[in-house]
Amino acid sequence: MKILPILQQDTMAVSYEVFPPKKETGFESVKAATEQIAALNPAFMSVTYGAGGGTSAYTLAVAKNIKEKYQVPMLAHLTCVSSDKETVQARIADLEEAGICNIMALRGDLTPELEQTDRSKWSYRYAVELIREIKERGDFCIGAACYPEVHPESASQKEDIQYLKEKVDAGVDFLTTQMVFDNNLFFNFLYKIREAGITVPVLPGIMPITNGNQVERAIKLSGAFMPQRFKAMVDKFGSNPAAMKQAGIAYATDQIIDLYANGITNVHVYSMNKPDIAEGIHNNLSAILGEVF
Repeated sequence: MKILPILQQDTMAVSYEVFPPKKETGFESVKAATEQIAALNPAFMSVTYGAGGGTSAYTLAVAKNIKEKYQVPMLAHLTCVSSDKETVQARIADLEEAGICNIMALRGDLTPELEQTDRSKWSYRYAVELIREIKERGDFCIGAACYPEVHPESASQKEDIQYLKEKVDAGVDFLTTQMVFDNNLFFNFLYKIREAGITVPVLPGIMPITNGNQVERAIKLSGAFMPQRFKAMVDKFGSNPAAMKQAGIAYATDQIIDLYANGITNVHVYSMNKPDIAEGIHNNLSAILGEVF
């Protein structure tokens, strides 16, 4: 099932992102964790794609397993950084054969090694090139990433939004934001892109921080602004694992409820493959989502 019709429904929903194992030895534990999250019956699930495509086979395996076993619509990430056309086309064909009709089209992170290479020789330098490729290759629902706080490589938010519109015009059906911890930043961003003529659905990305050590990594990955109330929560409970877990679930839930209350119907949660965290959030939203657990 394609994701766009789900996003166009006027009902509140939550989806979850999971990631594949880095090595085959970790597959069974990841499989078990992702199945527990799928059992919550989310609107859909997305599976990430390792830097340089190193986990591409596992991405497909995880997505295919959930789709077949739980009938949850699946969104497979696909990155193009440093990949040649033959590799990308093979990945697209694999997804199509597996019945995965939703692709999250990303450039991908630049590893330190990739930053030193001559990018002019790459087959794909930007996500928009991958989006065009997917659009030509099959009947896929295409997602793309957006940055409420500006992509780190953009000179300004205006420039960033111009590039984002290029991606949408190339065939993107919906957008998912980088993690946000302040809903006002998301609402301001949404207003600006609507003014720029970007009308596709936009899912805010919510990252439950349930461990004080996650904060530094979250900032490094996304550059996200941490509001004072979030910092106070981490300062107060960060040294107490059980308390921090409970507080992190509560903070993420509060963000989601606020988004729902202000007209956002679909929210994407970065689960970090933690079924207990996903279940905690889902249970907190059960009556709002009209579900019983």
